Amino acid sequence: MISTKHLRNEKGQSLIEFSIILPLLLLLLMGIFEFGLMLNSYLTIHNSAREGARLGIVSASDSEINELITNISPTLDTENLIVNITPSEGSRKSGGTLTVELIYNYQVTIPIISNILSGVVVLKGQTSMRIE
Repeated sequence: MISTKHLRNEKGQSLIEFSIILPLLLLLLMGIFEFGLMLNSYLTIHNSAREGARLGIVSASDSEINELITNISPTLDTENLIVNITPSEGSRKSGGTLTVELIYNYQVTIPIISNILSGVVVLKGQTSMRIE
């Protein structure tokens, strides 16, 4: 027969072990959540760069490319987004290469993760296509 005194000691021990592990589990879950948000921004940047390049190779202006990029990436903060388009509008020639590069300063949203990653992570996306 199992004594109840022995069971009470084990319940207290498991409570202490759980209280020690809980902060680590929460940190891990917050890190997974933040990584998911960052991955979403990264994929949005690469997709926006590709779509901007596709529009640019068929004689679109830089302002049209910028407008498309801001329209198809509503989850990104446009103040933290830098768009570089090379070559400039006047020097684009058929058969040349158009490059659209996006640089995004991702602001880490979870405070504990922000302290670990220094608050800002620079994400870059670039696409090059032949001008038609």
